[in-house]
Amino acid sequence: MATNFKFIPVIDISPLLAKCNDPKMAEDPGVSEVVRQLDQACREAGFFYVKGHGIPDSIIKEVKSVAHKFFELPYEEKLKIKMTAATGFRGYQRIGENITKGVPDMHEAIDCYREVKEGMYGELGKPMEGRNQWPSNPPNYTELMEEYISLCTDLSRKIMRGIALALGGSPDEFEGDRAGDAFWVMRIIGYPGAPTSNGHGPRNDIGCGAHTDYGLLTLVNQDDEITALQVRNLSGEWISAPPIPGTFVCNIGDMLKIYSNGLYDSTLHQVINNAPKYRVCVAYFYETNFDTAVEPLEICKQRTGGAKKFGRAVYGEHLVSKVLTNFN
Repeated sequence: MATNFKFIPVIDISPLLAKCNDPKMAEDPGVSEVVRQLDQACREAGFFYVKGHGIPDSIIKEVKSVAHKFFELPYEEKLKIKMTAATGFRGYQRIGENITKGVPDMHEAIDCYREVKEGMYGELGKPMEGRNQWPSNPPNYTELMEEYISLCTDLSRKIMRGIALALGGSPDEFEGDRAGDAFWVMRIIGYPGAPTSNGHGPRNDIGCGAHTDYGLLTLVNQDDEITALQVRNLSGEWISAPPIPGTFVCNIGDMLKIYSNGLYDSTLHQVINNAPKYRVCVAYFYETNFDTAVEPLEICKQRTGGAKKFGRAVYGEHLVSKVLTNFN
């Protein structure tokens, strides 16, 4: 459960990454210190920054740069990759088409999911069947994004090994049937700048309304110099998560809350862009296997009194229910 945290901690995860595939990683003092910090951050805030993550800064910046270029295009160009139910909810959505708790969000986005082939998950996966729609410009867009997704997937798996140790389990707790074939989601999001004093009347200034994320772990790559992401602490205060160059903001999602039997909570967060500049954020969501039935880990039940605090949830059902109610 989140506490009255006043800031979001920064964790250097390089010692964890260096030993991540070592069978004796849990015995390494450097790994133990990272695990301690991950545990504290997940207990107190559900959010943390990671540095020393190993993803080249050049790729992190290029991903945001091409996103800016896409969002600068005329609407008719962007609509060439329009999201519909027929595209498996992949593609471009206009400002106000994403809904949070009944209120249209002031952002536009490209939504991407791991490819779901026809019949792959039976009826459960039918709404999500499809391939991602990528812009044709710049020509390397698809290649760049696929490389970035691959890097984020690998990094997330390694962070989850540290979180597994933090929960008292083995490093591979979230592999195999749980997340060994992890589903992923990515949203490339654009938030218009705040209107100037001569703007035309009031507008909804909520770029994205208060929500929790669905899966295990989120990596947020946000524009430098614009603070817009806010995280709610236990007292209801909104704590800013300003961009720190060279880091990702990470947060845990609903499925990890269930696995941990409530030891870790998925914290409410929102986005309000009060800056006059247009803001881009690329959010990568690392999930369980699509058809996994998620329930509290035995080790977490033991640590929380022996009883299950949450019922069983199938990740794919959770995702599909959110997707089907999230758009106009």
